[in-house]
Amino acid sequence: MKIGIAGLGLIGGSLAKAYKLDNHTVLGYDINTDTLSFAMLSKTIDGILDQTSLASCDCVLIALTPNAALSYLKENAPFFKPQQLVIDCCGIKVPVCKTGFALAEKYGFTFIGGHPMAGTQYSGFKNSRPDMFKGATMAIVPPVYDDIALLEHVKQMLLPAKFGKFTVWTAEKHDEIIAYTSQLAHIVSNAYMKSPTAREHKGLSAGSYKDLTRVAYLNPPMWTELFIENKQNILRELDCIIDALSEYKNAIENENSTELERLLAEGKNLKQEVDKIGKGTR
Repeated sequence: MKIGIAGLGLIGGSLAKAYKLDNHTVLGYDINTDTLSFAMLSKTIDGILDQTSLASCDCVLIALTPNAALSYLKENAPFFKPQQLVIDCCGIKVPVCKTGFALAEKYGFTFIGGHPMAGTQYSGFKNSRPDMFKGATMAIVPPVYDDIALLEHVKQMLLPAKFGKFTVWTAEKHDEIIAYTSQLAHIVSNAYMKSPTAREHKGLSAGSYKDLTRVAYLNPPMWTELFIENKQNILRELDCIIDALSEYKNAIENENSTELERLLAEGKNLKQEVDKIGKGTR
């Protein structure tokens, strides 16, 4: 199999390494020429992905930020071959899928929205690794929800990444849910670090601090773009958590132990309920 990967950062670099480990041919593109050169020297990629080599690939994976992915699609759509599978890996889906589906219809290739649900707080090719996606979920947004043959084709093309599960979404529902499960978590983690106490915690922090602050170490330009593009969903989730925090604050301020205990029990019970649903017991 020959795979083209546009963008060789954490996600694209990890995909490239996974495909190479599985003995496939990988062509790569990155706007950073140093990254591209290092990927070639390290034999992570076998050649350059450009408009002359795009059509030779069985599948093209676009691992760029949303705006860069949109530009890449618009510039290269005429060079994809008919029925060629093109999958983006952006953290939001509505704007990318809208453009991707329209261009695919115009030029005859097959576009699938994708979001690998894996990563680290670190970015860049140097932090990529071939087992990044092993056992992880791959969320996909197909142009037709119930095309079983297409979904199977997508799974086969992505087999070297060793995803553990595939879930199918509409672009709108994906962006609504991801605002809560990922984007809000990054904002809360980042804001949490702004307490003056953050500079004094050494020796008095353990697992809870590490868990909450892990993703505060983020890529500011990339996450800024994601937050703005998913503005309405993010604002809804921010309003929700601000309202909830206000309830805790008021209970503590008024020394209302009955209300505080109720709030804490409510959160605990919701966590237990959600975990049961996640395990398929309900």
